Amino acid sequence: MPAEILPVHTPALFREAVAQAAARLRAGDVVALPTETVYGLAANAWSPEAVRRIFHVKQRPAYNPVIVHVASADMAHACAREWPLLAARLASAFWPGPLTLVVPRSGRVPDVVTAGGDTVGLRWPFHPLMQAVIRECGFPLAAPSANPANALSPTTARHVADALGDAIPLIVDGGESNVGIESTVVDVTGPVPRILRPGMISSEDVARACGMAPIGANVGDAAGGEGETGVQRPLRSPGQLSRHYAPRARLHVLEWASDDDLGRQLAVRRLDPDRGWIIAHSRIPAEGRFPHVRFIPDDPEAFARALYAELHAADADGIQWVVVERVPGSPAWAGIADRLARACVG
Repeated sequence: MPAEILPVHTPALFREAVAQAAARLRAGDVVALPTETVYGLAANAWSPEAVRRIFHVKQRPAYNPVIVHVASADMAHACAREWPLLAARLASAFWPGPLTLVVPRSGRVPDVVTAGGDTVGLRWPFHPLMQAVIRECGFPLAAPSANPANALSPTTARHVADALGDAIPLIVDGGESNVGIESTVVDVTGPVPRILRPGMISSEDVARACGMAPIGANVGDAAGGEGETGVQRPLRSPGQLSRHYAPRARLHVLEWASDDDLGRQLAVRRLDPDRGWIIAHSRIPAEGRFPHVRFIPDDPEAFARALYAELHAADADGIQWVVVERVPGSPAWAGIADRLARACVG
């Protein structure tokens, strides 16, 4: 049976969607819920059986942990064996919001959530629907992105339905995600915060909130998984696999000085302009020469909000390849650059 999709655009529909989602979650089901980052595939974080259903639906490798979503400080502390000072400072600055804190896990958190690791990623989402469902349930929700493992994350209910609609019972349609890429993940178990996954809360934001000098991303420092050697060990955080967030279309990240330069680069890669899309933000190619040009504003927040939607649209149109203009190297763009690097083929 296809998933039921529930709208929330009136107060009555909102309340009904919250009640139905909570009932499903209390029964051990998985449901797709909107957050401000991307849509999540949620289950009762206290229930190993329910969380295993997430892994089954997504075909997610067991060594890749999932983030636990909470709706209060008390709920977050129940998931943590200790609450470091860095966690307190960052939670005060950015929660609710698109920030995940990696802290020592409490004994209540099942091994399946953390891939057997000793830490857990916690986030208090800003989205009112997600908050309301967690409060109605009375327990935290494990909720990775609602898509098949390594595939493009969904930012609308339709994206979820197209990818997983036959595998889950319920999708709550909370509109488009207004951040658009996954949360920043920060490990706060040591004396200095480590950014394990960049996002729209930048390294500069994190350092400022912690009262520290600027810090760099430590992506991969705590990585496990298969890797080049085939060794499987738990990841400390989601979003650290080398191939991730990828559309079906082959994605290339390029920069070009002119239309002629872009044309040469496409020719070298044997990319037929009629069979692909070009997504640009600063150097806009001529549509007469390149028939499928898409424009996203040259602003990191606007770009993040639109990127996955554009890539989903390319896949829906059966596009063979997508070229995305390289983004700036500043901290504000780091999360977007990370997602493009993990999705691209060259």
